[in-house]
Amino acid sequence: MKAAPASAVTRLRGLLGWEVTILLLVLAALLGGALLSPDFLTASNLSFLTANFSEVALMALSMTLLVIVAEIDLSVASILGLCSSLLGVLWAAHMPMPLAIALTFVAGGLAGLLNGLLVTRLGLPSLAVTIGTLALYRGLAYALLGDRAIADFPAAYTNLGFGMVPGTQIPIPIALFFVLAILTTVLLHATAFGRGLYAIGANEVAARFAGLRASRVKLTLFVLSGLMAALAGVVYTFRFSSARADNATGFELGVIAAVLLGGVSIFGGKGSVVGAVAAVFLIGIINGALTIVDVPGEVLTIVTGLLLIGSVLVPNLLARLRVARERRQLRGETVS
Repeated sequence: MKAAPASAVTRLRGLLGWEVTILLLVLAALLGGALLSPDFLTASNLSFLTANFSEVALMALSMTLLVIVAEIDLSVASILGLCSSLLGVLWAAHMPMPLAIALTFVAGGLAGLLNGLLVTRLGLPSLAVTIGTLALYRGLAYALLGDRAIADFPAAYTNLGFGMVPGTQIPIPIALFFVLAILTTVLLHATAFGRGLYAIGANEVAARFAGLRASRVKLTLFVLSGLMAALAGVVYTFRFSSARADNATGFELGVIAAVLLGGVSIFGGKGSVVGAVAAVFLIGIINGALTIVDVPGEVLTIVTGLLLIGSVLVPNLLARLRVARERRQLRGETVS
């Protein structure tokens, strides 16, 4: 008779996970934005707001997979800037746009490959490696463009950056993000490859003994991270119709904050795409709500930093409380 309530409690805890908490916070942020401004929940403002964090959202998908295997890539925003600069230089050299875009993706993939080789072949920590390549790739972007800006991109392509899905108010970049988010969710949660990522993140040594090629998997994920940063660079360039070396400076902070706030453990082996996606929208909505009431950009950076600290602090505090509660229960059972 007592098993049924326990099962019900277990199911309830599953429903009230961290992802659901983030979704509830998204709803609260929308309500708060509506209270701050009557224009916040209009279709045009929400369309602009979501488009404004599309590049962060795209990069957060591949970052989620990387953090689950206990790695990180701090160079994503610099790869975005490098790819944006390269796209501008190639277009200014009168290269056909499809070829220029293809070469931009090649550059992003190679940048991710370099990160992955340094981590998997030389055994260097990804945090240190990608801090270094963050500066390297941004420096290469400035070497390509300097302080110049290239802005004469064809309208057929810039429309893809800030246009809407026909018949809707959904920005094309966000529609692309949702498609890729669904594919990433299926890959992570419904395939053997995805289960392998959790195994590698939880215990890489055990995963290797189980036959998983951890180094190859990690290398693949770093290349994927570079490709997603390249895609974000193309989207950013077309959305603003501008290729600059300083494009997306500091975006890596928002990407990492979204992934960790979404419940992906910095120690690996835990997390979901749903949580990361919800956290992307939470941060974007909070920034959008503060922007609409003319809050300075410095405050937005502070808010993002606080969310990043909270995303690491809160789950660890909850875990400690859960362990302490289980120990008390165990002591109680032992005494009885």
